[in-house]
Amino acid sequence: MGETRLVVPEGLACMALREFLQKECGFSTTLWKKLRRSDTFSLNGHPANAARARIKSGDELCWHLTEESRIAPEDIPLDILYEDTALLIINKPAGMLIHPTGGEHHHTLANAVLFHYETHGEKHAFHPVHRLDRQTSGLVLIAKEPHIQHRLSKHDAIERIYLAVIEGVLPKPCGTIDLPIARRRGSIIERMIAPEGKRAVTHYATLVQTGGLSLLALRLSTGRTHQIRVHLAHLGHPLLGDDLYGKRTNRLRRQALHACNIRFRHPSNGEDIKVHAPLPADMSALFPEISADSLFSQKIHDVLIKL
Repeated sequence: MGETRLVVPEGLACMALREFLQKECGFSTTLWKKLRRSDTFSLNGHPANAARARIKSGDELCWHLTEESRIAPEDIPLDILYEDTALLIINKPAGMLIHPTGGEHHHTLANAVLFHYETHGEKHAFHPVHRLDRQTSGLVLIAKEPHIQHRLSKHDAIERIYLAVIEGVLPKPCGTIDLPIARRRGSIIERMIAPEGKRAVTHYATLVQTGGLSLLALRLSTGRTHQIRVHLAHLGHPLLGDDLYGKRTNRLRRQALHACNIRFRHPSNGEDIKVHAPLPADMSALFPEISADSLFSQKIHDVLIKL
């Protein structure tokens, strides 16, 4: 984490710094302790004791915390669709891991993002607000500071829309799948529909049907692992190319799922942020008669807004 500056918004009564940071900025207890012990906090340009500080609307707060990361920066191209001092939104290609795992420490999105920070003289650790499966393409929201990540981590803070391709046609052109998801017994990765699982809600709308395939738009009301994949497989229409919940296919070399739209209120200034990532070439090739621009602009929002 590098230097953080923020101005206390209007309408807040005088309160303890800790109360403000934890209630309004999403500071965890651990992060608060780091700040308190860092002796880097200043109030309106003057050094101050964080534990004793009281703040009010209009005050300027500043602090500097150092985070260590074991992830090695790597010069990997990034498709950056949005960036400011607090956030980064990347259009991730299929096949890229979000974060290093026990067996793979290189060529991940985290490696690439840390190189981007380093190149631009920024000092941040890697704080993804949400994750995508390796073979899912599309938008990944990344916070540059842990308190920003914490504020955005509540699922209802972000609206995410996905595009998916299935074989065949769903029984209804639009609908909601409300079925609980649990880990499959004996498996670390696989999930299943189970009464004891956590509630999972997926809204869907069929956009196009052609050549035995359907292109779906989906909006999530919850964020369970493999939620879209499990829900569609349960309906008998797994994602095209999903070899965990369906089967392999020569038509696509990965699961046909793309995170295309993201919308949220900026945690620092309340601005309405909307970002769109076009359907990637491998999925759009399945629907050669469709104009991607007109598809996105005319159908996705209009259909899903009703769900």
